[in-house]
Amino acid sequence: MSETLKPESEGVDGRKTKAQERAERQRDRILQAAKRCFVEHGFHAASMANISEAADMSPGLIYRYFENKNAIILAIIERQLQESRAGIEALNHATDFVARLVEVFRQLQSADDELMNPTLFLETSAQASRDQQIAQALGQSDQATRAGLADWLARLARHEGRTFDQQEIEARALILQCLIEGLIVRAVREPGLDTSVLARGLAVVLPHLQKHAAA
Repeated sequence: MSETLKPESEGVDGRKTKAQERAERQRDRILQAAKRCFVEHGFHAASMANISEAADMSPGLIYRYFENKNAIILAIIERQLQESRAGIEALNHATDFVARLVEVFRQLQSADDELMNPTLFLETSAQASRDQQIAQALGQSDQATRAGLADWLARLARHEGRTFDQQEIEARALILQCLIEGLIVRAVREPGLDTSVLARGLAVVLPHLQKHAAA
């Protein structure tokens, strides 16, 4: 990402120095403030001055860490990718995929800070249609997320002793990604959706995406 500060050298034992930890906390503080501003005002209307006020930091200090608003957006996209990877990794330990997705939807409804904010997801997607740099970063993030879902589906098939075709796995991963992104949009457009209805629908659809040809 286009941050102006270069990483500092690690300590002799490979751990982060106090300066690195402080810089990381400052970046986190800026990103959290920026996300609140982007959700409230949108990318275009939110200014660096708004972010500075929300973070309770001087504009000059923010510019030490991020050269401009685009750099902040790119850093947020990178964080979203990290969250997606963590979510996919959690699938390896989930015994009930339907229940897991319903729980994710509940977290989206409550705007849980541990997950991607649904409104921010829409803002980022819209910004990609206007900014090539954002579009490229989102495209790379989408590809990485889809590859992670494909790996999970392949591991699931192997665990069940089933055969699979890589192209079929990739196609199913794409549809699964579309389904998850659809849930993010639905959390914005229908925040009061009865999750029991969602659970019944997922129980019908998901087995078809997870089922593979018998060995």
